[in-house]
Amino acid sequence: MLDRYKKFAKNSSPNPSFALGRQLTIEYYECSAKILLDETLVEKSLLKAAQDSGATIINSSFHTFEPQGVSGVVVIAESHFTVHAWPEHEYAAVDIFTCGDNIDLEVAINSMKESFASQNVVISSDQNRGLISKPFEQKTIGEIIKNSDIYPISWKKEYERKKPWGVLSSIDIYECNPKMIRDAKKIEQFVFELCERIDMKRYGDCQVVHFGEDEIVEGFSMTQLIETSLISGHFANASNAVYLDVFSCKFYEPRDVAEFAVSFFKGDHYKMQIAQRQ
Repeated sequence: MLDRYKKFAKNSSPNPSFALGRQLTIEYYECSAKILLDETLVEKSLLKAAQDSGATIINSSFHTFEPQGVSGVVVIAESHFTVHAWPEHEYAAVDIFTCGDNIDLEVAINSMKESFASQNVVISSDQNRGLISKPFEQKTIGEIIKNSDIYPISWKKEYERKKPWGVLSSIDIYECNPKMIRDAKKIEQFVFELCERIDMKRYGDCQVVHFGEDEIVEGFSMTQLIETSLISGHFANASNAVYLDVFSCKFYEPRDVAEFAVSFFKGDHYKMQIAQRQ
């Protein structure tokens, strides 16, 4: 999969250029959300990958974000391993930079695949860094950034660019406070505060109805019409999970909804899917 020992760049000159380093970016999809939520497990995963690959570990530093997410770096004598994890999307972005030929990159990649329980791994870039003896090529930074084939990372910018009819966020919140999700008044309070937070005007009363004779599906269901569409949700007693949907033809920030919901219901973590409806 990787010619890990080749660091010479293609060059028409009879003397190939020499690269000071090699950088890989790896995308780990369909990971275990539980693993990506745990700073200790994520750090152990990168340390193991570095050790298995033959790198010389110097130190490591990792940080957990609120309400969830982990970033960290393992400094190696040959450079570094870094990671940024999004448990809500079961995704981790890894960067390996090495200035030595002794690291087995395939071993490192497969080690993290196993540690993250990832079902889909993509090597998104493999670059030579610091080319020596290569004729300097002038490039305008602005042109590179504007003309690159990249995807947006701001939901608002993407909304403004595509101008969809509406945005749908489906948010699953796990291990919520059992008393709160079984309290109709608390659910109503959540809806009122959420609408204030994302600047949505409620239309009519918030409906909170208990459904389900079967214990597996039993719990409250909620609907709230808003002038720009609908907020709905189901509160599952069996799993203490909340399944929330917000659909609006007026823009709102999906992450604000998810972070407020997990905080309000005192959830452990959340997953989120977003769709722009044309």
